Amino acid sequence: MTVQRQILNHLQTLVDARGTSLLFVTHDLGLAADRTDRIIVMSEGRIVEVGTPREILLDPQEDYTRQLVAAAPSVAAALERQLPGSEVSSPAGPEPILVVKDLCKEFKLRGQRGGTVRAVDNISFSVQQGTTTAVVGESGSGKTTVARIILGLETPTGGEALIKGRSITQTRGQDRRALRRMVQPVFQDPYGSLDPTYSIERLIDEPLRIFKVGDKQSRRNKVAELLEKVALPHSLAQRRPNELSGGQRQRVAIARALALEPELLICDEAVSALDVLVQDQILNLLSELQDRLGLTYLFITHDLAVVRQIAHNVLVMKSGSVVEEGSVDKVFLNPDADYTKELLGAIPGAAFAA
Repeated sequence: MTVQRQILNHLQTLVDARGTSLLFVTHDLGLAADRTDRIIVMSEGRIVEVGTPREILLDPQEDYTRQLVAAAPSVAAALERQLPGSEVSSPAGPEPILVVKDLCKEFKLRGQRGGTVRAVDNISFSVQQGTTTAVVGESGSGKTTVARIILGLETPTGGEALIKGRSITQTRGQDRRALRRMVQPVFQDPYGSLDPTYSIERLIDEPLRIFKVGDKQSRRNKVAELLEKVALPHSLAQRRPNELSGGQRQRVAIARALALEPELLICDEAVSALDVLVQDQILNLLSELQDRLGLTYLFITHDLAVVRQIAHNVLVMKSGSVVEEGSVDKVFLNPDADYTKELLGAIPGAAFAA
């Protein structure tokens, strides 16, 4: 969000200097409210409402506009909602499901003899069973590298990540496979993370085939069950990803992640590619699945407004280090680090939702 603000400030400077008109196309209503003089709301190819930012956000006239405003994850709007932490039905266990200890990751720099960059710098944190911990920070902060280490896709330079007391970074063979069944990813882009040549059924049952779970009929039954869990009709099973909407594809990605009945999901920018209404639906789905299945989420994002809506605890990263951590209430209402204050100040639309 800080980079977004810098780019938009620079764009506004150019517009002001040249007297240029700007047509700004976006799904982010808070951003539109902050950066424009007039908002045109479209639905299904038609203009449904036109007005100033204040009129659109504070006094919307059309039902569709009201839906957009209600779904916009601004901090001020989220503060009026009941916190997710009071809604979790399963209490945190005596031991955390994930423990990260003194984790470091260095990458060699190309073209520089002996040069390295430390993407993750000696970080430690834990995640309790049945809760959501958000890892936030701007691009290059190291949050995705942490996720890849926990998934076993990167080897740390130092430290370790423990799943239920077992090291994902040091186990091998069958022990590593067993841990990988417990932790599954949901990636940012459902357009790129799903093989376009596969049917939806084949995409969802692929983890079952890889881990040799069940026979063909039992896997087919499991796919039907998973589609129901993510609120998709079974009639989609033989379709291809390009026949589905962005929201439907991300539901397929979630169903696929749930196929092996994991206990921990790593959601890496899982809603950032979606428009505001679909994003709200996916966040609600994740919350419902957590309540129903007792899932634990590590939610990687740069969007603090989304964090306010879904997370219980927050880890703020900058340049590979943790600069602040704590409960959602503590970090949002009483931040200590200047960098956290800067991130919070960059959230668009909060002033209008107050």
